[in-house]
Amino acid sequence: MPASKTAAALPPPPQFSDSSRRMRLQTLVRLRWLAVAGQTTTVLAVSLVLRFPLPLMEAAILVAALAAANLLLAAWFPATHRLGPRSAAALLGFDLLQMASLLFITGGLGNPFAPLICVPVIISFASQPIRHSVVLIVFALACTTVLAFSPYDVPWHPAETLRIQPVMQLGVWCSIASMMIFAAFYAYRVSREATLLADALAATELVLEREKHLSQLDGLAAAAAHELGTPLATISVVAKEMERELGKDERFGEDVQLLRSQSERCRDILRRLTSLSAESEEHMRRLPLSSMIEEVIAPHRQFGIEIELIDKNDRATEPVGTRNAGILYGLGNLVENAVDYANSKVIVTVEHGPERVAITIEDDGQGYAPDVLSQIGEPYMTRRPKEDQRAGGLGLGLFIAKTLLERSGASIRFGNRLTGEPGARIEIVWPRSVMEARDTK
Repeated sequence: MPASKTAAALPPPPQFSDSSRRMRLQTLVRLRWLAVAGQTTTVLAVSLVLRFPLPLMEAAILVAALAAANLLLAAWFPATHRLGPRSAAALLGFDLLQMASLLFITGGLGNPFAPLICVPVIISFASQPIRHSVVLIVFALACTTVLAFSPYDVPWHPAETLRIQPVMQLGVWCSIASMMIFAAFYAYRVSREATLLADALAATELVLEREKHLSQLDGLAAAAAHELGTPLATISVVAKEMERELGKDERFGEDVQLLRSQSERCRDILRRLTSLSAESEEHMRRLPLSSMIEEVIAPHRQFGIEIELIDKNDRATEPVGTRNAGILYGLGNLVENAVDYANSKVIVTVEHGPERVAITIEDDGQGYAPDVLSQIGEPYMTRRPKEDQRAGGLGLGLFIAKTLLERSGASIRFGNRLTGEPGARIEIVWPRSVMEARDTK
């Protein structure tokens, strides 16, 4: 049973456009200064403390090149500047080349710091579009391969030569390559899922605000009727005076009578609006469980699908809470799903006791596919087998409904019907104290 078709009106899945993947230059500059400090400390420690021979001048030039590039960027661009994907990829590529060059002259893959070549790749996959990151990881693998053929020895005691066997170099290359690929994939997945979740939660907030706005329209109508009452009364008085003065005037008499009749009509409309709000004010504030369920079900009774409501308890003992736009929207979304994908019937079962309130929604459709059940509630879930129509349009709509209901204190369980008959089953359970805590003071 897929998610609601109303999700089509919600924001589409993010496509990770270039504008949404701009890295702040200051962030990259700070990371590069950290790299400069680390490289400088390491080179000085190896040369002055351990007294291992190494090409100090060449290493100093490479570290100075990174520092000079940082100074140039800080001077040329403001701190708030954001890099486009191409610019960010170019800078990360420069960092990778600088690191690879430093490793090349200090032993290549035999250098214990060789795995640091993965850092620019991980940063790219965590923050940049996939197409630029793939180019960078190919370049990184090429640099790693070149490091295997470095003619320089690893800095070691002057009287000894530390030789790295080819088999060991091959093992180090495989280790770095596998770590680079795994870490890049992991960073990309985590970043992508975080972005999807943030966008879906933003859409949830928009839906909740819209539902709250709609629930407040009666109050706004009453306020408008109250505010318009005074000027409309003035217009009515002036119209009566004009009618009395003009009498049977051929030019304006008919227009004045029309003006008065229309002002009376406006007064009747405002009176109905005021009385409607006054009559429904208590209903809007306090909502019994049975009234809430009926309000959720009513809009879906006209689509040719039978909706059977089963109330297992006495309504005299049902909980009464404050009207909650999130609960109404969430339940409405789930009922709409059931109606859309049922064959002929939807069963809504309501049960309440001293400790809990439970609502079960069942339909006689084909139900959930086993591989879909583990993913229900994930935003923008679109990867499903095309031949499997039972998974339908699961995505943002169901995520919003699930999130809103869980925020209200509910726990939700998705599955198929327990009776062995085909169809989906959703059980929503609240602690009774949570539902009744919504009473107006």
